[in-house]
Amino acid sequence: MTTASHPAQHHHVMGLTLHNTALTLGWVFLAVGVLGFIPGITTNYGAMSFAGHDSGAMLLGVFQVSILHNIVHLLYGAVGLYMARTEGMARGYLLVGGAIYLLLWIYGLIVMSNASADFVPLNTGDNWLHLILGIVMVGLGIWLGRDIREEAKGRAM
Repeated sequence: MTTASHPAQHHHVMGLTLHNTALTLGWVFLAVGVLGFIPGITTNYGAMSFAGHDSGAMLLGVFQVSILHNIVHLLYGAVGLYMARTEGMARGYLLVGGAIYLLLWIYGLIVMSNASADFVPLNTGDNWLHLILGIVMVGLGIWLGRDIREEAKGRAM
């Protein structure tokens, strides 16, 4: 039996559910993708390339972006909105998406020493953001996913 005082349910009181988290991240990624195409919010807009390390555009003056980078954010946001439809899909979005961001962080560390290998424009700001996003997304997927695991245990008994 699950009650509001159950430890795994405390995040529900705060409005944190797998659905809400995936939905929020989906909208945030969509917004970031759109903002990447807005001059002024993206500095050096005229220096934006389709892909590669030579793109001079900087979202919020901090994060190096390209047209491909912005499109990926738009697609990733759309996937988040779609995956928020069920708890299991939302959990998968958080776990797999977080793992992808952790891989991007490692990729960014490796290619920083060889900029020509950087087909996705990445800088130090991007690397830190990817590390934080990866940890947060995987952590939320595990923490918020406890309900699914507990429900599955309850059905198995």
